[in-house]
Amino acid sequence: MSILSGKKILLGITAGIAAYKTANLVRLFIKSGAEVQVIMTPASKDFITPLTLSTLSKNPVHSTFYEKEEENELWNNHVDLGLWADYMLIAPATANTLSKMTNGICDNLLIATYLSAKCPVYFAPAMDLDMYIHPSTVTSLEKLQAFGNTLIPATKGELASGLVGEGRLAEPKDIVSFMENDILSSMPLHGKKVLITAGPTYESIDPVRFIGNHSSGKMGFEIAKAAANLGAKVFLVTGPSNEEVIQASIQRIDVVSAEEMYTACHHYFPEVTIAILSAAVADYRPKKAAAEKIKKKESSLAIVLEPTKDILASLGVIKKEQFLVGFALETNNELVNATTKLKQKNLDAIVLNSLNDKGAGFSLNTNKVTFIDKEERTIPFEMKSKSDVAIDIMNEILKKLDA
Repeated sequence: MSILSGKKILLGITAGIAAYKTANLVRLFIKSGAEVQVIMTPASKDFITPLTLSTLSKNPVHSTFYEKEEENELWNNHVDLGLWADYMLIAPATANTLSKMTNGICDNLLIATYLSAKCPVYFAPAMDLDMYIHPSTVTSLEKLQAFGNTLIPATKGELASGLVGEGRLAEPKDIVSFMENDILSSMPLHGKKVLITAGPTYESIDPVRFIGNHSSGKMGFEIAKAAANLGAKVFLVTGPSNEEVIQASIQRIDVVSAEEMYTACHHYFPEVTIAILSAAVADYRPKKAAAEKIKKKESSLAIVLEPTKDILASLGVIKKEQFLVGFALETNNELVNATTKLKQKNLDAIVLNSLNDKGAGFSLNTNKVTFIDKEERTIPFEMKSKSDVAIDIMNEILKKLDA
């Protein structure tokens, strides 16, 4: 699956003959898993219809600052559009639009949105060869890149004028590929591998019963998503969980028992840069699981337990250059217990959360954590959604890697 999966792309279309290619461009973005909204300059409607683009994008097409619906005028908020997008692409970008972008000539919805956008902006020029090499166009291209925008260069080929030369809009598949590669290369964990554990483990008592806990896996899955969004290849070793992942860069490895999780972690650990063990692994398991279902009796039932292998400690023993992070879910003496675990298991950091904090813990969508590094520096965070907590954790790890 594409790195664009789940991303929001705002496509700006201007009045060039190459606008006809944007139908295929929208289709490719949708196929990659992205959500697309389209802004057209009024004149671009002469080259491709809004109906075509709204049908393909499954979203209304925007063109003017307001639209009349019956007797009510609806305002197209350029600020909201700019803030909505993860990435903005202007294609084709005509010489006229390039000049407006460069000089801030805000006379249409597309330019207003471009000037309001907080996301990375890509632009793909398209025009006749004499226009493309004109000093004014060259200046626009240079200034727009100096502003932080990313140029998707025009290609050489037959142009609408019949001439052959530079100025042809890059093909839609090449535009998508350019954006994917550029986004990946700018990510801090591009080319790196991360191991993450999530969820509970189930330790069998008999064929139908087990010892487990209430972990849903939400926190670990959110960390996996955050790491993937930073460009990492993620090995997600998870116990039984109903959580799902969609990123192609996340490889899900399903396990059930602590022993299975131990084996999987040791298999992937040697090749990763970061390991984050957030799973709620059972500390004990039945010494002997019954081969058949245990029948209910009047007398009490005793189950002899034995300790499971300590996955985190075992990785702490063999780690080399890996950055190893553990989790500590505590109910009392939280900081003392967490820092003791940090040192005893040779960790680089530990994430502490307490069941005493309302809104934190198993199966919830929120969490409150404290990040503790190897020097025992503590960084507490407020109650947040688990997706935001995952981003905080990854940001703290990145700081340590860059230090």
